[in-house]
Amino acid sequence: MATNPYIDKVHVLDQSLSVLIQALKTEEFDLIIDLHHNLRTAIIKFRLGVAAHSFNKLNIDKWLMVRFKWNRLPAQHIVDRYMETLQSLGVENDKKGLDYFIPSIDVVHESALPSRYIAFVIGAKFATKRLPNHKIIAICQSVAMPIVLLGGKEDMDNATEIAAACGAHVINTCGQYNLNQSASIVQQAALVITHDTGLMHIAAAFQKKIISVWGNTIPDFGMYPYLPNETAPAIIIENKNLSCRPCSKIGYSRCPKGHFNCMEQISNASITAAVHSLL
Repeated sequence: MATNPYIDKVHVLDQSLSVLIQALKTEEFDLIIDLHHNLRTAIIKFRLGVAAHSFNKLNIDKWLMVRFKWNRLPAQHIVDRYMETLQSLGVENDKKGLDYFIPSIDVVHESALPSRYIAFVIGAKFATKRLPNHKIIAICQSVAMPIVLLGGKEDMDNATEIAAACGAHVINTCGQYNLNQSASIVQQAALVITHDTGLMHIAAAFQKKIISVWGNTIPDFGMYPYLPNETAPAIIIENKNLSCRPCSKIGYSRCPKGHFNCMEQISNASITAAVHSLL
């Protein structure tokens, strides 16, 4: 965020909420735009005592979709819903997509990467949003082009298993780079394969070709790649034939039903075909 030219200052909750509120009071803000809309932001709004616009998280609609599969969710990306929070201020969406700014110190130089490669984001916060290793291995083995595996330290064991099974064309970088450096690798990729995760949105910001793979969560929640176009298409891969999906608006450490069919029944060939079609 320090390199974002549109942000003047960042206040971080790194001590206590009271300390943060006191720091915010000294800024004498006129208005709060609350896109998180939870208990802590409610306390902040109350303590600052200024006008506020709050984002509607549609929690009831999401609960109805998860619990009863009753879809009352708007066919609208969350970015466009965020923008609606600013309507009364006359702010309009420029429809130019997302921004992500990488500090120069975090740019991964071309010499450290293959000349042309696929970035495969194997991680996700919850296990039910990640393809099983055996499926990632099968997909990587079916593609001859160099593949760079991306993920955090928590993904290192999975990445080691995948790379060992696939051979030299699969390069394991999990746990080696910070978020900005991983974003730099995404920016330079010819194609990005990713789960429903932060690097998917970063790939969209860089207008990359994206294959977006979904497990227990669904694109209907509004978090799919933003503003795909002819030069930067996004292919959504999901299993729509399950009565148990979505089982959560976020995810679980394991499949509640035990079968994990939302991922297990996704055709490896469908992802491989998407790779070839985009390349």
